[in-house]
Amino acid sequence: MKFFKKNIWTICSWVAVFALIALDAFAEGYVEGATLMDTAAKKAANVFKSVKTITFILGGFGLVGIAYQAIIGKVKWSWFAGLAVGMALLGAAGAIVEYASGDNQVNNTLGTTFGANGTESSL
Repeated sequence: MKFFKKNIWTICSWVAVFALIALDAFAEGYVEGATLMDTAAKKAANVFKSVKTITFILGGFGLVGIAYQAIIGKVKWSWFAGLAVGMALLGAAGAIVEYASGDNQVNNTLGTTFGANGTESSL
């Protein structure tokens, strides 16, 4: 009971956030024949695109900072390499999901960093 008394505002805030997210999912235009999983896949793809963009921006600053620190000897070069490989995996995540699932529509939704089917990305 002590936990709930100390964290009542946090709990209420989380309930409000989840309620607003649920309302947003239902407020978007209803498409005839769309299932719950289609809507969930579309929402997940939109979140993935947004998070991917933010991660690339922050990761770019991180690469520059870690490269500078590695040049002056403050950190190991393996940290820089690890960040670069991680960002490359994130960039190819859409293609990896498409390959693993065997679904051609995933790449049209998620795309890759270099664009779907060799076209340029809108980043």
